[in-house]
Amino acid sequence: MTENFTHWTDVTLTTTLRVAATLLIALLLNRLLKAATRRLVQLAATETRAAMLREQQTRTLAGILYSAGNAVIAAGALVTILAAFGLNITPIAAAAGLASLAVGFGAQHLVRDLINGFFIVFEDQFVVGDLVQVSGVTGRVEHVTLRRTVLRDAQGALCTIPNGEIRQVANLSRDWSQIFVDAAVANEAEIERALSVLEKVAAEMRADETWAPTLVEGPRVLGVEALTDTGTTLRLQVRAQPGRQHDVARELRRRIKTAFEHEGILAGSVQHVELRNRQT
Repeated sequence: MTENFTHWTDVTLTTTLRVAATLLIALLLNRLLKAATRRLVQLAATETRAAMLREQQTRTLAGILYSAGNAVIAAGALVTILAAFGLNITPIAAAAGLASLAVGFGAQHLVRDLINGFFIVFEDQFVVGDLVQVSGVTGRVEHVTLRRTVLRDAQGALCTIPNGEIRQVANLSRDWSQIFVDAAVANEAEIERALSVLEKVAAEMRADETWAPTLVEGPRVLGVEALTDTGTTLRLQVRAQPGRQHDVARELRRRIKTAFEHEGILAGSVQHVELRNRQT
């Protein structure tokens, strides 16, 4: 009787210690996971809409990782505790494996969307407000979740793209944007004089207090781009603030047109002659 009591006491004490150690380790892992996910949150440096939404996205991502990590920790702790009580966990593990396999096959597209969405947010590929080109659609990002990305295209249409279908992203809103501006002059015009006028126009635009803040580099005259029967094409290169390249190009074309007219430089023209064979 005494031996049975001693054995029961030892078994109970061992089981209690294992359960307590398992719970302690699970609690420690929970604290470490919480600290790690908090470091993912990027606080908004400014009060702009894009910065605030970026903070919200990272908080959402941190919350999802924390919840998923907690589920894994809880499942591992439960299995360890059941094993400590001498229960056979093989059927439970097999059932859980089959259930996860069935869910994986049934929701593989959803899982792909979530995984790709996680990397989009984690790698900072784009944020709300960026102008991007995704899956053949060019538009401004209006909403991003782990499952989908919503763009507003040039026609105002709202395009929803599952993150799993995003293979390549062209972000048009980072650092600077570039555009080439071509100016055609007639073959009779003096090329050196035309290039000199373009250099003057570029210098005046760089010195303009209104347009200088939109310029990152240039405008820079590259030279002769093409020679044709109808004229000579001269090319300029300009780098502008993201999203402002078309505004800069339109202003640059206006200035070039005005300068060519003032200097009497003929623009290139296309003459179309159609010959018909009239049968009588």
